[in-house]
Amino acid sequence: MINIIKTRIQQKYRTFVYPDGPPPELPPRFVGRPVVSKAQCLHEECGKCVSICPVQAIYLSPETKGPIIDTGKCIFCRQCEGACVNGVIQFSRNYQLAVSEPENLLVKAGVPDHCDARNKVAEKLFKKSLKLRQVSAGGCNACEADTIVLGTLAWDLGRFGMQFVASPRHADGILITGPVTRNMHEALLKTYRAVPEPKIVIAVGSCAISGGPFYDHPEQNNGAGGIVPVDLFIPGCPPHPLTIFDGLLRFTGRIK
Repeated sequence: MINIIKTRIQQKYRTFVYPDGPPPELPPRFVGRPVVSKAQCLHEECGKCVSICPVQAIYLSPETKGPIIDTGKCIFCRQCEGACVNGVIQFSRNYQLAVSEPENLLVKAGVPDHCDARNKVAEKLFKKSLKLRQVSAGGCNACEADTIVLGTLAWDLGRFGMQFVASPRHADGILITGPVTRNMHEALLKTYRAVPEPKIVIAVGSCAISGGPFYDHPEQNNGAGGIVPVDLFIPGCPPHPLTIFDGLLRFTGRIK
């Protein structure tokens, strides 16, 4: 027992201070929110960013005369950044990707560096206690892994009253990962129906939002939005734990 106490003292406080302090350091290879600059885009002559995107997440807008990136589809591979000859597209280290409205998933020149993720129901009812049932709807387990890590002592999601529960009947909502395969369609619906009202739905990762790299494949449903109403979208492939953590805190009004 004495050795355990000594070790605990030596370890000191291990939980991240965020959001009461600076966020934890991100890895060098971290890829954050894309930025579309107002630099001259040769869209009429070029179009390389559109043709090189493996998930059709970019289209050229005649109104803005530049690219629009759908972060709900984007897998953050950065191929468009390398293909853009004028440097119009760049990926920042901004981890604040979560949004509450699907139209805010679109990034174009002039948009703010992050959008509102607050939800009135979540802020009013679940600000101090939020229980979620996680549904793995056919994903590769990357998004699941980055969600599970939030329960470790470093992140300690439980200090905000947020926990994952075993039964949807004990949950305030569901957190979905994966593109919702044909075999998971009915399971997702049953889980959603089992959650008591009022309830919320969170889609984590490009697969759960749009189908990701499996977009338009006949064995999946292009994400959860066509099956259940989604209240929070957290883009990424997979999203970093900090992106998920920040999204949940902003969703419930813990931070702005």
